[in-house]
Amino acid sequence: MMAVNDPRVFADAGDALQRERFELAARSIGSSSVSVAAECDEVLAAALAGDMSSGQGKRLAALIDSAPDASIARHVWRRLIDAWAIASRPDPDASIAATLFVVPVVIVAGAQTSDAQAMVDPVPGVLADVARVIAILREHGALGGCETIALSPSLVAADAIDVERLPSLLAWQRDALMAGVRDLAPGPIAWTPPHESVHLRFLVGIALAAPHASLLADASVSGWGIPLAQELAKQLAVKDVTVLALPRAPATPLAALHAGRAAQRAVGAQLFASNAIRRLRASVGEPSAVISAHRSPASPGGGELRLSLSSAFDPRQAEGFRCPIFPADAVDDVVTVLVDLLRDCRVGDVQVLAGVHPDRDAATGVPLLFKADAVNASHATSIH
Repeated sequence: MMAVNDPRVFADAGDALQRERFELAARSIGSSSVSVAAECDEVLAAALAGDMSSGQGKRLAALIDSAPDASIARHVWRRLIDAWAIASRPDPDASIAATLFVVPVVIVAGAQTSDAQAMVDPVPGVLADVARVIAILREHGALGGCETIALSPSLVAADAIDVERLPSLLAWQRDALMAGVRDLAPGPIAWTPPHESVHLRFLVGIALAAPHASLLADASVSGWGIPLAQELAKQLAVKDVTVLALPRAPATPLAALHAGRAAQRAVGAQLFASNAIRRLRASVGEPSAVISAHRSPASPGGGELRLSLSSAFDPRQAEGFRCPIFPADAVDDVVTVLVDLLRDCRVGDVQVLAGVHPDRDAATGVPLLFKADAVNASHATSIH
């Protein structure tokens, strides 16, 4: 009922090597045999692990960018996660092994003033007391109870752990016993007050434990999530700025990147919806919502979803949220997240538009948003 066209733009064809790997992915997806699918996945993951180990980061990134459709892109992304595990296998004779871990942190920043002209300092991307953060992880048994943890003081942006960076991160993990923690470029957070904004950063570290120890098996932040959030907010504090830090469970780089992007999108949608719905209810009454897919050259993959909130009693006012779609995302899953959010906010009129729509309104040149009372009923699915 909520099926939406995928607005992303996919490549027509890759080079010979890319086509060979896409064929493996397609054969696995389309196979009715579990053993055949597993064999295809094993061959593909091993090839990707070889590229990772030999420093072919650009080749791996180009493979994701050249995927012919969403299902292939998601499948290759999953095999890249498998490839990291293959390339990370410790030496059989080793008595200790290093595990590189990444902690996604969603950061909500807002000014403590309503003055739109106010100037605020960026939130720094460096921790002042990294030892305290490590102590919290140890104290609450994060990382499978590992005690030997080293952490970079930098909060890095997504591009520091994206596909192209996997070979260098793998090399760091391999050399960690000798080289320790690397210097990473921090990602300071700047925004325009007075509006709140949602950002994504990552903590990157190394844990030392016995080979084959499952340090990243626990996907929860139970016990350590709240104290770590409080400590991060304290260390990132800036004059006249409120900072809320929301850490997620540590994971391998691409798994952490996907989880962090999903969390940032969910928190951003929640922040937008709660503020916009409150304003509309206070001024003109109950809002209506429209979810639509749009081409957008500025978005990852060239397309995005948009959520617009408006009221029939105000013909001019509409507020919108631009929702990115990343390689490992299924569009219908993202739509479901938005619909569930609106249901939780008790929005009774939600319409999901079919088709893919332009980036901008032809008449005004501004980003295109749909008002519920202007939507052609034959092109929308209503959810009550």
